[in-house]
Amino acid sequence: MKLSSNMEDYLEAVSLCANDKGAARVSDIRDMLGVKTPSVTGAIKALAEAGYVRHQPYSGVELTAKGRRAAEDVKKRHAILSRFLTEIIGVNPKTADIDACKMEHTVSRETLEKLHDYLHRKTGEK
Repeated sequence: MKLSSNMEDYLEAVSLCANDKGAARVSDIRDMLGVKTPSVTGAIKALAEAGYVRHQPYSGVELTAKGRRAAEDVKKRHAILSRFLTEIIGVNPKTADIDACKMEHTVSRETLEKLHDYLHRKTGEK
């Protein structure tokens, strides 16, 4: 299953909403994404069928190893884009976060790698 931008958003939300046991509540995912509960339920079902999450009613949604890799990839893309927008071209952080959310799903690997390299050269990081 090729993840749509919508499904990537759900994986990122599960990762960000996970408690110390690694499980996220459907209601927290719903609130973070600003969607209705049936939308979350449907997305989680599709992600579970594709092997990205495990969901047991009343015990939360957990990322599988495959889901963690995908969620971390989305979060990394978001962080690089947000950082570039704020630190290099001076976009305010709130706008940069919103724009990075949109861009993270469409930017090519090549462009992302170039942005990452540029940020590290510019700041002297390794």
